[in-house]
Amino acid sequence: MKKDQFPDEKRQVSLQIGVTGGIGTGKTTVCKIFESIGIPVYYADDRAKNIMVENLSVRQQIIDLLGEESYFENGQLNRSYIAKVVFKESDKLKILNSIVHPAVREDGEKWHQSQIGTPYTIKEAALMIESGSYKSLDRLILVTAPDELRIKRVMARDNSTRKEVLSRIEKQMPETEKMKYADFVINNDGSESLVKQVYTIHQKLKSLAL
Repeated sequence: MKKDQFPDEKRQVSLQIGVTGGIGTGKTTVCKIFESIGIPVYYADDRAKNIMVENLSVRQQIIDLLGEESYFENGQLNRSYIAKVVFKESDKLKILNSIVHPAVREDGEKWHQSQIGTPYTIKEAALMIESGSYKSLDRLILVTAPDELRIKRVMARDNSTRKEVLSRIEKQMPETEKMKYADFVINNDGSESLVKQVYTIHQKLKSLAL
């Protein structure tokens, strides 16, 4: 649950801030700006992929759920196979998330505790609201952009078709709904400087951390 009040004495552990947003909104770009001003960022979705390979318990549970085809012979994750299975069978997607999300939360907490001398850390994830992981964070930043711009970005980035990108967007929570959970909103449609928006939020978060 969000912590709306902090003790007057100096915090021993830095704040945990979430950055989320739909596909193509520019979450990673925003996080890179935070990193450029010295704020550590934990990329939860990237770490999840590593954990699914490196964590032997998680790995075995995935094989038990989805089969040996979940991994290539070299041990790497067969992401296309897994995606194909879980998006056809929503019950398996829920089970997969129940396997991976707790492991990522534990990994992220260890990482956060290891960050010394910073007023706050950032955790970046696409499904932060949907998974409920935002509840353990102090504040939440939502990155938004118009659908048409998001579609163009993802088509260029992933070499996807418009139909494929629209399908992915439609599977995600609408941005208007996500805004209900956000403490800060960054508009990434090109009309406002991202750096300026990030720096304004940075100053507010630093004051909270004191």
